[in-house]
Amino acid sequence: MKNKFLLNPEITHLNHGSFGACPKSIFEDYQKWQLELERNTVQFITKTGEDQLKIAKQALGHFINCDWDDLIYVTNPTTAMNIVIKGLELNEGDEILTTNHEYGAIDRTWKYYCAKTGSKYVQQNISIPIQSKEKFLTEFWLGLTPKTKYIFLSQITSSTALIFPVKEICDKAKELGLTTIIDGAHVPNHIPLNLKELNPDIYTGACHKWMLTPKGSSFLYVSKALQDQLDPLVISWGYDAEHPSNSKYQDYHQYQGTRDFSAFLTIPKALQFFKENDWETKKKECRDLLKHYYPIVANELGKKPICPVTNEFLGQICSIPINTSDNIALHDLLYDKYKIEIPVFKLNDSTYIRISFQAYNSGHEIEYLLDSIKDIKSTTNLIY
Repeated sequence: MKNKFLLNPEITHLNHGSFGACPKSIFEDYQKWQLELERNTVQFITKTGEDQLKIAKQALGHFINCDWDDLIYVTNPTTAMNIVIKGLELNEGDEILTTNHEYGAIDRTWKYYCAKTGSKYVQQNISIPIQSKEKFLTEFWLGLTPKTKYIFLSQITSSTALIFPVKEICDKAKELGLTTIIDGAHVPNHIPLNLKELNPDIYTGACHKWMLTPKGSSFLYVSKALQDQLDPLVISWGYDAEHPSNSKYQDYHQYQGTRDFSAFLTIPKALQFFKENDWETKKKECRDLLKHYYPIVANELGKKPICPVTNEFLGQICSIPINTSDNIALHDLLYDKYKIEIPVFKLNDSTYIRISFQAYNSGHEIEYLLDSIKDIKSTTNLIY
């Protein structure tokens, strides 16, 4: 599959999780829309592109099973979460229950608005290694108090690369009358996503990661009951619109001044790419290889997997604890000397190296990573 992508062949790319990678055919579709934009800018921005946005939302809505008009396109999940958190009714003493495994940018957003409103961001400790779904749920709900108003967590975490039991969380939150907000940045086309079945109140996901679209392509889903509560980040023509649509949510949030929204329009092409390349089989091959190598790499680092090595907790990405004297220096050495692009980062009191495994990767590349780790251990003090 590597020849279908634009990646530099001189780099061993084991970091699909951060920003994704776009196949040539989808990138060509992206450029096609950009060219249409430049050839007839006014018509494209005001009419043709608007029609294509609807088509792209309908395609995505069908893929993740939700009504298309409950979706807006945004550049990234961080933008989506800023729309959401800014619009929530946060009062002094209100609590947001989350985990201590969340994405740093979103942690910062919550803390910013909690500081302004006097609300509290409760980062419930989820112990590592994960032992079972039942143990996770027990630990998570220990953070529930009478002041809890919102539930927020990732479906697949960024740093620890774990699949959390979000369905069970959403079901119980509904019973308790709590609003659920799910960060699914790594989820679309990585693991199955059915929003009507999952039934969150709010959900955001990236399309430029595992859906392989160009950078700056993500979505925000908001249930109809909450849509009017969210103010736009930018007040523009959709407010008090001269020609309003049937959805204030769409008017307020989708049209916010001049911008290139070509990346959003590639969703249908991406879905076509998956069908043409038997992507479900490719994903299974990736999961199986990752599960095979996960304990092998962990053993080389003197560690154990941080969860049971099953599809319940792992997709095509895994994180392994690593003892390093300098995580940034280790990352740079892996890239500069060994030409391996792979993240090494800190979370809480631990440091992790995270392997993403996409269809363009091979087992030989993880073998090369293993050889590189052995060489670093024997020639430096960066890994101990």
